[in-house]
Amino acid sequence: MVSTSFIYLASQSPRRAQLLDQLGVRHELLLAGGDEDAEALEAERHGELPAGYVERVTRAKLAAARRRLRSRALPDAPILAADTTVALGTRILGKPRDAAHAHAILAALSGHTHRVVTAVAVAAGRRTLFALSVSRVHFAAIATAEIDAYVASREPFGKAGAYAIQGRAAAWICRIDGSYTGIMGLPLHETAQLLRQAHVDF
Repeated sequence: MVSTSFIYLASQSPRRAQLLDQLGVRHELLLAGGDEDAEALEAERHGELPAGYVERVTRAKLAAARRRLRSRALPDAPILAADTTVALGTRILGKPRDAAHAHAILAALSGHTHRVVTAVAVAAGRRTLFALSVSRVHFAAIATAEIDAYVASREPFGKAGAYAIQGRAAAWICRIDGSYTGIMGLPLHETAQLLRQAHVDF
């Protein structure tokens, strides 16, 4: 397979773009158009477990991006898609719907250990390369007033588990076991391995 010096990123997450920059990977965004319902891909299915959920969603995002690449007649290159969720036991804690939901998620995480599960998939020609990163994060007990202030900052919105490890919520994290960048949304060790398998130069 011929090597390439850039990839397409099928994600609107600025954190994932920043993490690819950190690796030195040249990338161009390949985002959903107005005729696509990108949010529908993230809808949970009854009884779905967290690891199965992020794998299904990531593979669906990648398939949609492959169709997008063909329909737009863009130059061929590997495509990267990813998805992250927060899990408390078997319960999936996705992005908060509103302030009350964000507060409820953070209250559930307070004083407990949860998992952050991130799936990464790379389309390399007809192949699909896949990796899963699972990290454990322990939160200290969080006062209600702290949760209120954090929700009011608007930082929880658009983020699985209603928090960003690289933001103000870091003050509540006693310890992590796993991948810091995986918790951010793109585990760089696993991502680098997949990109090397896809013959991406960086």
